[in-house]
Amino acid sequence: MSKAPRAVWLFQLAAAAILAQTLWFKFSSAPEAVHIFSTLGMEPWGRFLTASVEAVAVVLLLMPATAAIGGLVSVGTMSGALLSHFTVLGIEVQGDGGTMFALAWVVLACGALTAWLRRAQLPFIGRRLARD
Repeated sequence: MSKAPRAVWLFQLAAAAILAQTLWFKFSSAPEAVHIFSTLGMEPWGRFLTASVEAVAVVLLLMPATAAIGGLVSVGTMSGALLSHFTVLGIEVQGDGGTMFALAWVVLACGALTAWLRRAQLPFIGRRLARD
């Protein structure tokens, strides 16, 4: 196995692990998650919708045939999260020291790298993007 596939798996697993960890907090109505989505005016429907999309991203990231799509879903979800941090929540939420903000950047980067490195697998545009 060459280094490139290992690196891709590292990006996929990192994004999936971070996203999976947050699912419990969102689905179980943890006070932190309720606070965030209440502040955004999206409680509870936004919390459950976001958690569902993130759960789909986790599954897609863990399957090689769909990892590129999972990467794009991760990028989209984290773009929304980061926009929320920049516009409403702030970088630090409830004294977390900016941890959620930083993790959103990590997932966004790992998702983007996964999507790019597996771009040949993307439906409709993958072959065009993969031409070198």
